[in-house]
Amino acid sequence: MKKTLIVIDMQNDFVSGVLGTAEAQAIVPAVKAKIKEYLDRGDEVIFTRDTHGDDYMTTNEGKHLPVPHCIKGTDGWGIVPEIDNADCEHIDKLNFGYPDWNKAHSFESVELIGVCTDICVVSNALILKAQFPEIDITVDGSCCAGVTPEAHNAALQTMKSCQIIVK
Repeated sequence: MKKTLIVIDMQNDFVSGVLGTAEAQAIVPAVKAKIKEYLDRGDEVIFTRDTHGDDYMTTNEGKHLPVPHCIKGTDGWGIVPEIDNADCEHIDKLNFGYPDWNKAHSFESVELIGVCTDICVVSNALILKAQFPEIDITVDGSCCAGVTPEAHNAALQTMKSCQIIVK
């Protein structure tokens, strides 16, 4: 069975940059190990990148979160260097969740890790569950970080309620 690891938004701005947290920094070694585990088995790894333009502050999101971040082409937009792999697919997503998983992919099993648990991880997990209702979708909570620890735990509970496997 083909297994796919989706690494959600492990970008410099969310780990050590303008929206970085100690919790996001703390998961980097576990994320790195998980990516290595998948690649060593010959499984698929996909990275997503939160992607904004110079006009971010005029967007709906920018009006609600007035902190420019993940501006395409900046250092903050890049995947954390110690986990990035140029041989893996990189998807630029313009919103919290990527709506086109089912257009270019045929998943058999998906595991999600990354940041922020309570925004982009949960959004993508729920989209994947809707698009691929018969496959196992797993989230490894030890390889995720939320905006706050409380928000992280609440998102994990929400995903459990929606029949997403949380470990």
